[in-house]
Amino acid sequence: MSELPSGAAKRRAVRDMFDAIAPRYDMVNRIMTLRLDVAWRRRTVRELALPAGSLVADLACGTGDFCRELARLGHHRAGFDFSMGMLRAAPTGDDTAPLVNADVLELPLPDSALDGATCGFALRNLTAVPPLFVELARVLRSGGRVGLLEVDSPTNPVLRWGHGLYFGRVVPLIGGLLSDRDAYRYLPESVAYLPPPEELLAGLRSAGFIDVRHHKLSAGIAQLITATRA
Repeated sequence: MSELPSGAAKRRAVRDMFDAIAPRYDMVNRIMTLRLDVAWRRRTVRELALPAGSLVADLACGTGDFCRELARLGHHRAGFDFSMGMLRAAPTGDDTAPLVNADVLELPLPDSALDGATCGFALRNLTAVPPLFVELARVLRSGGRVGLLEVDSPTNPVLRWGHGLYFGRVVPLIGGLLSDRDAYRYLPESVAYLPPPEELLAGLRSAGFIDVRHHKLSAGIAQLITATRA
């Protein structure tokens, strides 16, 4: 996928891509990140700082990684994703969270329904980011918390060079060997869709969030944005 699509074409391309890579998605993630993605999710849920028993939704939930971490800390949870392939690849069991096939820009939830929300590595796959912030503001109660986890690039020039080499060359190679080369070529390229941090923070504030904070993770290869619904 050499040209980055937009609008409805992007939505279809992203959904089809995740449907295709779903069976091995979790395994490839663990290998590519050396399991750092597990630590990043744990940090995100901790930063929500919500009491046990809170109702938290994971948006673009994939196979439910965030939902499992939310359960570990005693939260009620539900996941939403528009890729049926990802939802079908999710583990099953008595303690499995409800996973709903839905567009996260149009959540099937009433106003002020949630105590918190998470979203991992999905902002750059949306047709537009600001509508997500508006939807989060709608479904979160006043005082509700959000944690948005995304890729990033280190500020140190040497680390940035090494990260760029790994993300741009090694990740597509690993993805091609274990899953789908075109999909894992797209994922590094899709960073071009991601607005800069200051734009993301400003967008959350404009949507009605306060205490908006940006955290660099693992020397800057990932970023976490947290905020509170006013």
